[in-house]
Amino acid sequence: MAQQIVSKNKKAGFQYELFDKFIAGILLTGSEIKSIRQGKINFVDSYCVFINNELFVRGLHIAEYTHGGYANHVPVHDRKLLLNKSELSRIQKKVKEKGFTVIPLSCFLTEKGLAKIEIAVSRGKKMFDKRESIKTKDSKRETERAEKD
Repeated sequence: MAQQIVSKNKKAGFQYELFDKFIAGILLTGSEIKSIRQGKINFVDSYCVFINNELFVRGLHIAEYTHGGYANHVPVHDRKLLLNKSELSRIQKKVKEKGFTVIPLSCFLTEKGLAKIEIAVSRGKKMFDKRESIKTKDSKRETERAEKD
């Protein structure tokens, strides 16, 4: 299945320990999907919450469409994520445990032109975990440099 990645949450892997990943559809209006196709989506400070047993992404910024006119959308509002009931129940059980949250990782377009969001159940890393991630990344980079030479 060919996917065109539009945007990634680059800090998610550094700030969170990722456990289960899911791919969810997202409920959008016409001008929102046009902005996503232009790559005008930002994941900074976005997260997912349950409202009436439905999963919504909160804080996701989709810039206004340049040719939207009077029918343009609001850049930041809650957007419903489309998942199966079994997936929703699995996520909800995990989130009820202390320290777990759901964060969006990336947004991509499918072959049919549908926007999908990859989400993950995650737990925030402590400072020493972040230092460990930096050390492993640096050592990996140094070994790659040594192999090139």
